[in-house]
Amino acid sequence: MFTEVLLALVIGGLIYFLVQRSKNQVLTTEDGWWGSGAPRDAGEDDTIRSFRVTTSDQELEDLYRRIDLTRPFPSLEDSQFNYGFNSQYLQKVVSYWRNEFDWRKQVDKLNQYPHFKTKIEGIDIHYLHVKPKKVPEGTSAVPLIMVHGWPGSFYEFYGLIPLLTDLSNPHNLVFEVVCPSIPGYGFSEAPHKKGFDSVCAARIFHKLMKRLGFQQYYAHAGDWGWLVTTNMAQLEPKTVKGLHLNFAPPSKPGLSMALSMMLGRHFPKLFGFTDFDIQRLFPCMEKLVVESIKETGYMHIQATKPDTVDSQNILLGLAAYILEKFSTWTSHDFRNLDDGGLTRKFSLDDLLTNVMIYWTSGCIISSMRFYKENFGQGLDAPHAKIPVYVPTGFACFPNELMHTPRLWVKQKYRKLVTFTPMDRGGHFAAMEEPQLMAEDIQKFTKIVEGKVKE
Repeated sequence: MFTEVLLALVIGGLIYFLVQRSKNQVLTTEDGWWGSGAPRDAGEDDTIRSFRVTTSDQELEDLYRRIDLTRPFPSLEDSQFNYGFNSQYLQKVVSYWRNEFDWRKQVDKLNQYPHFKTKIEGIDIHYLHVKPKKVPEGTSAVPLIMVHGWPGSFYEFYGLIPLLTDLSNPHNLVFEVVCPSIPGYGFSEAPHKKGFDSVCAARIFHKLMKRLGFQQYYAHAGDWGWLVTTNMAQLEPKTVKGLHLNFAPPSKPGLSMALSMMLGRHFPKLFGFTDFDIQRLFPCMEKLVVESIKETGYMHIQATKPDTVDSQNILLGLAAYILEKFSTWTSHDFRNLDDGGLTRKFSLDDLLTNVMIYWTSGCIISSMRFYKENFGQGLDAPHAKIPVYVPTGFACFPNELMHTPRLWVKQKYRKLVTFTPMDRGGHFAAMEEPQLMAEDIQKFTKIVEGKVKE
């Protein structure tokens, strides 16, 4: 009996020690310089400059010339989107792009929110900064940074921003929103040196928020933004008040995840699995391996030889490469549709606006380099081993690329405040289902702020 009690105390003590040690782990980083050449002796210019998206007759003439010179290649019969973007449907998209899409009108739409640029670590950082028109007396706006991924952009959040900054419901919180472009994406300058990864982006975005006068703030993201904002929480856990995500693939599979994959189908309650979890996870080989292979071919290219994929100079290749993701990442079932289901969830105007952001800024190659810089470190990057203890909310959309059940989310995000199974939506959830996303951000933030109980 004494031996058993002693053994239990030793094991308990060891577990307590490991938990406390992980709680004390904070991700560390050092300032970088990503501008061309050596850092300037005069120090960094911290001026904030207004910015507007512009276009010109010459830009549009170049666009139309490139479209007119394209030569389509026929798709296989009855192939839908199973071989990639269907060539026949691409011709319909191209016809709309050439004859009906109004880029000048979309530029005006992009400029409906205030854009800015500021230099941080030697490169220009582009961002939107949207302040609420009205803040209830006796309260203050909640600062929130929202970070996009690939092949998205800051434009993904245009439907979500007004739902967070306009106080239509007096019981809701009102947010002050900052949406930066990851360096190398959109209108943020691309790093001129090797090594710019998610931790570097996280460090730069902390500097951006502090330059704007925020000492604490919330963060929301999906896709690459998930990793950038997770790193922000790991770097400065007292600065990030809350982290809201809609994508959180396991960065380092642990014992609980391995056991749940082996036994979860037969003992779901043991791992807290729901019927939907079982449906999305099993059989594991088909749902987690085969499906991943079908949708991640691009990733191997971009994580190894991103500069070789110069779709910037092949206009239709750029469009097909980006738009195909908005089809199959929105729903796997869309692979079996002749039109890829593209306009079931999005308008062609919105989809082509995102493509035009990549083309006009010339950022496709630099955006793809982000894969090489992150995957080039292997799976043992320091941040992969450090849990997150910042309050976290997770919106679980049913058609996300990889389903992540509550158990797997909690393995990394130890203070999981909310886990919301969503009724509908896929990978580009903020753009596809802005109302659902806004409601979940509200719910999570209210709980963290103590406005409602969990």
